[in-house]
Amino acid sequence: MNIIKNRYLYFLISLLVIIPGLIFMIINWVNIGTPIPLGIDFTGGSLLEVQFTGTRPTTEQVQSAFIKFAPNTDPVIQPLGEDSYAIRSRTIDDATKGQIVAEFESLSGSPINTLTFSSVSASVGAEVARAAAIAILMAAAAILLYIWYAFRGVDHAFRYGTAAILAMLHDVFVVLGVEAILAYFLGWEADALFLTALLTVIGFSVHDTIVVFDRIRENSHVYRRVAYEPLVNHSIVQTLDRSINTQLTVMFTLFALVLFGGDSIRHFVIILLVGIFSGTYSSIFNASPILVVWENQEWKNWFRRPATAQ
Repeated sequence: MNIIKNRYLYFLISLLVIIPGLIFMIINWVNIGTPIPLGIDFTGGSLLEVQFTGTRPTTEQVQSAFIKFAPNTDPVIQPLGEDSYAIRSRTIDDATKGQIVAEFESLSGSPINTLTFSSVSASVGAEVARAAAIAILMAAAAILLYIWYAFRGVDHAFRYGTAAILAMLHDVFVVLGVEAILAYFLGWEADALFLTALLTVIGFSVHDTIVVFDRIRENSHVYRRVAYEPLVNHSIVQTLDRSINTQLTVMFTLFALVLFGGDSIRHFVIILLVGIFSGTYSSIFNASPILVVWENQEWKNWFRRPATAQ
């Protein structure tokens, strides 16, 4: 099985997956000023989730009732299942929340359950967003340094760390792109759970990449006379079953959670599922082929005309 042979096809597939996400990130940026709509965890505001035990009012009725007691708060109404709503808005206090809930009960004609009410100030949200960006950058730097050190016995050890980071960035862009698309069509917002999913994807991606790289390192000592490209291909084939089986176990579990886990965690699980699938793909079809391209310095021939027969 010659996986490395079609490396440019794999790169093209990755590009075709990432580009639509980038397009929707640009569209979101033009429309709302940010590539991905951010939840109250990052921007500040209030989240109110209510469950109606009687007749559920329409989205328009809920919005009108909310604005009646909290004008200029720009509420965003999102249905949850058949009897609940999630309402995100600028910050409101407990007293205003009580008035809104009472108005909802008047509309419904029966008591309602307040599932969640939380508020985050804009300053705290900005601090969380800053900390999230720093966490991702520090994770990338730590991964690069660790792999560089772990593979110090192999020629060009820094290439392994760089290739792992590039594969990780591939997964980050895939996740961000999917989030941008879902935000555009479904109104989803990136919150603390989204950040948790993104950091988990980074860990899974690098973990699987290191497994393949470690086999390359072992085989480089065993097959010293074998050329680098077939050596890398042989290492991928040796770890292919292990990588696929391990990630399928996780993906089957996540898929079950998507179907039966409920609305409150569906966003988190879908993003995690997309990221795990992307991480499995990139560790096999991107990270190791990057090493081969680098070893052969193939970029020197990318823009040259093919030699013509004399």
